[in-house]
Amino acid sequence: MALPQLISTHKPSLKPNTTALSSLNPNNLNSLSKLSSSLDSLLHSGRQKRRAASLKCSASSFSEKHHNTNHPKSDDVVELPLFPLPLVLFPGAILPLQIFEFRYRIMMHTLLRTDLRFGVIFSDAVSGTAEVGCVGEIIKHERLVDDRFFLICKGQERFRVTNIVRTKPYLVAEVTWLEDRPSGEEDVDALATEVETHMKDVIRLSNRLNGKPEKEAQDLRRNLFPTPFSFFVGSTFEGAPREQQALLELEDTATRLKREKETLRNTLNYLSAASAVKDAFPSS
Repeated sequence: MALPQLISTHKPSLKPNTTALSSLNPNNLNSLSKLSSSLDSLLHSGRQKRRAASLKCSASSFSEKHHNTNHPKSDDVVELPLFPLPLVLFPGAILPLQIFEFRYRIMMHTLLRTDLRFGVIFSDAVSGTAEVGCVGEIIKHERLVDDRFFLICKGQERFRVTNIVRTKPYLVAEVTWLEDRPSGEEDVDALATEVETHMKDVIRLSNRLNGKPEKEAQDLRRNLFPTPFSFFVGSTFEGAPREQQALLELEDTATRLKREKETLRNTLNYLSAASAVKDAFPSS
């Protein structure tokens, strides 16, 4: 399936690189400045006003209201237009897009006359098109020259594709809704707190590596319930879309938080080792 043409202004906030974690190379230290700049966006994600071209996924996007929204029943089957993209959208995340390709401009014209909702689903040349995606709701749009569109979308419910209805002029599928199961005896609130602590430590160490003040990140969780917080954390792993897709597909909040904690812990170990190398070879 050909991928749509687009320009995404959705910038990463945190990029754990599990490949780089397995072996430390002092030459990789130069890339940490880019990581630090990305991590800094987490510290400022609560700003109310920002230019559209630099919109990011922020913790404030994952509101308590989203957690309490009445979701469709998991056994409901509906038809949904799909937009395959080389990225993963999470519930509550903000996604700015520019639409160029003709078939998706047709889709936008249809959506703007109906319910403004479409399915964002991960697709690339290696993995193909995933079966689990997330509804993107258009919350702001602008029609540009040559009938292009600039969209601001917000992630809503997750879904699983059960049947392809048609492929032209754009993909339409029957989907069922996906929700997390109860986590049983797991203390998901405590897990969320541990994940937040690891995120703060990663930010602190990254700042140190780049010669910035080691001030502690303040309240990354922002009173979020564990489930929407786990989606927020997953949305910051934009350097690894396949890992993000795996997190999106999980149907258990505790399992998702544990996997995120492990990724952050590996990232922290890597940054700690990089910091030691920098201290030992300050001129590198």
